[in-house]
Amino acid sequence: MKTLLIIDVQNDFMPGGALAVPDGDKIVPIINRIQHKFDLVVAAQDWHPKDHVSFASNHEGKKEFDEIQLHGKSQTLWPDHCVQGTEGAKFHADLNTEKWEAIFRKGMDKTIDSYSAFYDNGHLKSTGLSGYLREKGTTQLFLCGLAGDICVYFSAHDAFKEGYACFFIEDASQPLDYEAFKERKKTMEYLGIQVISSDTI
Repeated sequence: MKTLLIIDVQNDFMPGGALAVPDGDKIVPIINRIQHKFDLVVAAQDWHPKDHVSFASNHEGKKEFDEIQLHGKSQTLWPDHCVQGTEGAKFHADLNTEKWEAIFRKGMDKTIDSYSAFYDNGHLKSTGLSGYLREKGTTQLFLCGLAGDICVYFSAHDAFKEGYACFFIEDASQPLDYEAFKERKKTMEYLGIQVISSDTI
């Protein structure tokens, strides 16, 4: 079964949002255009409590985009974003959600960040996405969304480790940092995650 996973296409990641991804809104019509090509469409949604550990505002003396050590790993301190129940946490208004069968929320544990749609950053807790996809019979997983170098990348990495044939839809994703994305794109290609254009689906 061919599945599309749409990741974090939310207002706070759009131009003008709290953690804006450059040209983040340009992927919305592309995602809308390709959804009919899939047997199953699911989404991931960043859904943070106000006191989330990844927010710079919750660390005295720290500023946005500082790095700290958390659970033995480097953690970027972000602007407050995708706070539960806020306008910024909502999906982009123009995004077609009619075909979505499920939404998997992530980043709800205030003590650890969660870039991947499958696990938190420490791989301590699963979102249940992989089990859901297996039960549905997913074999091929196509990923898109925001940001391409962070949440979509880490989701693709975990999906590959879970054994899915993975496809990263480059023009239906936008990175926060283009230079970081170049390196992560190389990693995906090395692993065997296929980086494709929406036109080839």
